[in-house]
Amino acid sequence: MATELLLTFAICRLIVTVGLNVKPAELLVLGFGGGRVSTEWHDLDAASRDFGMLPPSKAETPPLAVVHPSTAEDVAQAVRTAQSGRFPVSARGHGHSINGQSRAPGGVVVEMTSGVGGGRVAVEEGYVDAWGGELWIDVLKRTLKYGMAPRSWTDYLYLTVGGTLSNAGISGQAFHHGPQISNVFELDVVTGNGEMSTCSEAQNPDLFHAVLGGLGQFGIITRARIAIEQAPQRVRWIRVLYYDFSTFTADQEHLISLHGGNQKFDYVEGFVIVDEVLTNTWRSSFFSPRNPVKISSLGSSDSVLYCLEVIKNYHESNADSMDQEVEALMKDLRFIPNSVFSTDLLYVDFLDRVHSAELRLRSKGLWEVPHPWLNLFVPRSRIADFDRGVFKGILGNNTSGPILIYPMNKDKWDDRTSAVTPDEDVFYLVALLRSALDSGDVTQGMDYLIDQNRRILRFCADEGIEVKQYLPHYRSEAEWAGHFGAKWERFRRNKMRFDPKHILATGQRIFEPSGVGVHHPHMASW
Repeated sequence: MATELLLTFAICRLIVTVGLNVKPAELLVLGFGGGRVSTEWHDLDAASRDFGMLPPSKAETPPLAVVHPSTAEDVAQAVRTAQSGRFPVSARGHGHSINGQSRAPGGVVVEMTSGVGGGRVAVEEGYVDAWGGELWIDVLKRTLKYGMAPRSWTDYLYLTVGGTLSNAGISGQAFHHGPQISNVFELDVVTGNGEMSTCSEAQNPDLFHAVLGGLGQFGIITRARIAIEQAPQRVRWIRVLYYDFSTFTADQEHLISLHGGNQKFDYVEGFVIVDEVLTNTWRSSFFSPRNPVKISSLGSSDSVLYCLEVIKNYHESNADSMDQEVEALMKDLRFIPNSVFSTDLLYVDFLDRVHSAELRLRSKGLWEVPHPWLNLFVPRSRIADFDRGVFKGILGNNTSGPILIYPMNKDKWDDRTSAVTPDEDVFYLVALLRSALDSGDVTQGMDYLIDQNRRILRFCADEGIEVKQYLPHYRSEAEWAGHFGAKWERFRRNKMRFDPKHILATGQRIFEPSGVGVHHPHMASW
């Protein structure tokens, strides 16, 4: 089968090279184990797109084929074939990358969402086995049948298990439970050598830690054993507002220092408000459109407000004690009086809140637009400087989307993984989740927002603010070496060990392909 697959890709490449006016699918339609291989244009085009919808380089070619595996062996076979033919191969989950990281120009895209689906829910042992291409929303639905749920989440659940574990996987629970990569017991991985390996802290630990946060460079995750716990039934969801940035961050840092029993919130996030009306983005749908909250109505002399967002999990059996627990946690916070917005809802509805907003935006045609997002980890010691230069400076008063900001504890991150964070005990995620709209307003256009991202990164460099990009995007190996810092040499050695021909995840632009017979032009970088 590998020989036949290699022949298919070779024929496709020949057609592209010499310009024959024949569709590859008309020459050969190949069955592939229990899965399939597609060379249809609509599949190739879909595999070349992602959530960012930023245009690729004009010189960049689409993939030659898309593999839809049904088993881990199908994934391994695709990788072995690509290795033999020196084609790049990239795993694609739900396509929620921003800068074409899952593209494989002139190569093979493995569409992981077409795989075998979920595995065992082991309640007593405290884990669930998930296929690498399974969506987190489906993992949640499976575990909830047993009254269980994973401990750590992303804000958006329509992402694949393998995709988030290849980055880190963060949300408002990360201060307590750590990122998703800190909540994995075991992985099945297909390395760039085409080998199928099971790994954990005890078995093949070098591969295990390399793959977690490894940006797809060392292997394709086909199974993850994820920690689960008893799921709450409901949440109390609270938002409060702040004028003063230092007060806002001090309260956030106080809350993430609490870890004991009921004496903590279960989720801590926040966002920055630089627009006059708080009801103009999906992130602010919590506030009532019929009673919009305006900065000017709160008596602020500044153009920026900050919103702290927290939740407290609970079961219906202990609902009577919720008010007292929440009051005890809120009493020392210094938010604007009379700015408390609170609601109660089902736990699953809270976790899936972004999807509900997505459906509203899709109905208005506002979802499938370019998303030049920028996600940064900012050291606590410089977050006030970032506020001064970016929130109160570069951004002006038009954000084109939500701006998240919340702190995390570094001791909840395992430094043995490939993920990188600032070298401080506490650091902040700042996520500028902007959408480029064709509204006639130049400040909402893609070019303006991409240039603004460049200005933010330039400001950080000029001011010596040592940020780390989350979902990173660079255009040279030297920049990547700077990103990984002290981890770079280990990262490079792992690449030579687990993917010596450099065929995996070339869309990340970290390493030049080694002997791969297809040109991979670099896209323009921020």
